[in-house]
Amino acid sequence: MKSAQKTIGKNSDAKHSGDTNPGSFLREFRSANGMTLAQASEKTGLPVSTLSKVETGKMSLSYEKLMKLSRGLGIDIAQLFSNAASTPAPASKPVRAPTPIGRRTITPAGDGPSIQTATYNYTYPSADLLNKQLNPMIIEIEARAIEDFDDLMRHPGEEYAFVIEGQCEFHTDIYAPSLLNTGDSVYFDASMGHAYVAVGKGPCRILSVCSATDADLKSNLRPIGPAAED
Repeated sequence: MKSAQKTIGKNSDAKHSGDTNPGSFLREFRSANGMTLAQASEKTGLPVSTLSKVETGKMSLSYEKLMKLSRGLGIDIAQLFSNAASTPAPASKPVRAPTPIGRRTITPAGDGPSIQTATYNYTYPSADLLNKQLNPMIIEIEARAIEDFDDLMRHPGEEYAFVIEGQCEFHTDIYAPSLLNTGDSVYFDASMGHAYVAVGKGPCRILSVCSATDADLKSNLRPIGPAAED
């Protein structure tokens, strides 16, 4: 055991000189955590005199004692040889994770209120959840030409659209139209004028998720049918 202690002492002096020895770490760790030598002794099972000599550089520790020290302090043994700058934050002031809010809503397939316009049929999943940060919509695209739109849609925030079925052209007032096939998606600044136009013979449906509020989104709609009366 003597030879093991001597070897570790030499290695720690050679490789971890100055502020990177266990004594420096122990002293700063105690200071950061408001821990006395007596308290450190209780946690590690090492005598106060031993810990004091380690801190003042008068004693090196065997591997077994280094393990007792690391386990008692609740740290990795490698941290005993780390620089002062990497000393862990005080244990008495842990960083607390934010309390989860627990918002959740489930929408069965095909459920949700709907709004019909001349160009799109909207279905709103998660409609029972108020003050959402994101607004999802399932959109059946009725428009078959960009001329079907009086104006391009625009609203605050950003929008993500994923083509669930069929094909559509994505139009904006800045870029040339882009063809989106089933499985394609687009993410864009929704304050830019935009519109989806179905192409091909089959139906086209997309999932659209917007960061705008319900009020911002619905203020841009021109419902037809019963929804227009509401």
